[in-house]
Amino acid sequence: MEKDIGADSEYVTGLIEDDRRFVWHPFTQMRGWGEDEPLIITSGKGAVLQDIHGREYIDGVASIWTNVHGHCREEIDRAVREQLSKVSHTTLLGLANVPSIELARKLAAITPTGLSRVFYSDNGSTAVEVAVKMAFQYWRQRPDPKPGKTAFVSFTNAYHGDTIGAVSLGRIEVFHEIFDPLLFQTYRAYYPYCYRCRYDKSYPSCGLHCLCSIEEILERWHEKIAAIVIEPMVQGAGGMIVAPVDFLKRVRELATQYDVILIADEVATGFGRTGKMFACEHAGVSPDLMALGKGLTGGYLPVAATLSCDKVYDAFLGDYSEKKTFFHGHTYTGNPLGCAAALASVELFERDNVLEAVERKAASLAAKLEAFRNISHVGDVRQLGLMVGIELVRDEGTRQPYDWDERIGAKTVKEARGRGVILRPLGNVIVLMPPFCIDEEQLAQLIEITRESIRAATA
Repeated sequence: MEKDIGADSEYVTGLIEDDRRFVWHPFTQMRGWGEDEPLIITSGKGAVLQDIHGREYIDGVASIWTNVHGHCREEIDRAVREQLSKVSHTTLLGLANVPSIELARKLAAITPTGLSRVFYSDNGSTAVEVAVKMAFQYWRQRPDPKPGKTAFVSFTNAYHGDTIGAVSLGRIEVFHEIFDPLLFQTYRAYYPYCYRCRYDKSYPSCGLHCLCSIEEILERWHEKIAAIVIEPMVQGAGGMIVAPVDFLKRVRELATQYDVILIADEVATGFGRTGKMFACEHAGVSPDLMALGKGLTGGYLPVAATLSCDKVYDAFLGDYSEKKTFFHGHTYTGNPLGCAAALASVELFERDNVLEAVERKAASLAAKLEAFRNISHVGDVRQLGLMVGIELVRDEGTRQPYDWDERIGAKTVKEARGRGVILRPLGNVIVLMPPFCIDEEQLAQLIEITRESIRAATA
């Protein structure tokens, strides 16, 4: 860890004041931001972060779900330094670079069968946006064009990012309602939120009754639908909602049956987070397009990727005069530094048997989470791998949620911070998503502090 700079009180005071004066924080109501001193991070090691005063915190959300192997992992640090000594950035528009080629080859090898082409971008939102545009253009350019297929199917509670196309697919009301006039319309199918089943049924006796909504949409409108976009197995920002495996399997079958592209948004679930390298593997599913981000570089640099099957890719091949090119790109597409970090991260998965470690820690975490089910105001505990959502409710019997303005999630997070853990809520859902390198002692501490914090916030 870096030596704390808290002794230099003038410098620290200046940082705090300048943060309040100049920085507009994402997903943050800036009125009232200055009431508490902001937590300013200076360094990190493994699963622990350190602030300007030298205080240490367990990183309970892997720095917003990105940090896979831990902070300051020497192998990734070295890969970035070595690439930095060669070249930091060159464009992929008309050029190529070594790390982007090597990473594309590796991604094609480890992702579900059939995903053979890699298109780079900067973040998860843009990876989804790329997939949407590819799917749209595919139907106009394939050998037997179907230009009427322009619509998309997405799911309730979905979140796919914050660019306009991604918001059109997600539309979590509290985040996105204000932007409705800017968005394109989508068909909205029901995602299986078993704790709050809209059909008042229970899994598995329900027979996945919620599938009826997407079946009805596809049966009626498939000639207009270009693609289905889904977060496989777990909806992230919608509340860590875990779906039954059979749901994803059936969605794949329906997409094939009705001749619709299937886009898997694995930005949050990819790279081991669910216990498999990719969440689609739980159901043995191969999508037509897959969006990757977050953990792709191990939490180091902003690189994302959209993977395509040959069927989609081939529709973009033609003579120059045909203008079948995918006219889309980003300044930092295929950035060599980011690709070098991603390559090092993927190599660590293979060298250190990371998925086996995730499986062991997920089992340990599941055992520890059982105690939460008996805590007052804990309505539901959802987990897949090292993705956890703890839903807090005002009344466990009726499942009545807390009102938004009660800020129960934010209060829980504040309690946890005072005890040495960094969390980030999703409304009334407390998220646990630690780096994979977290050890058993730290995991036990994370769980105990989360439990104490929930009790304190809901008392």
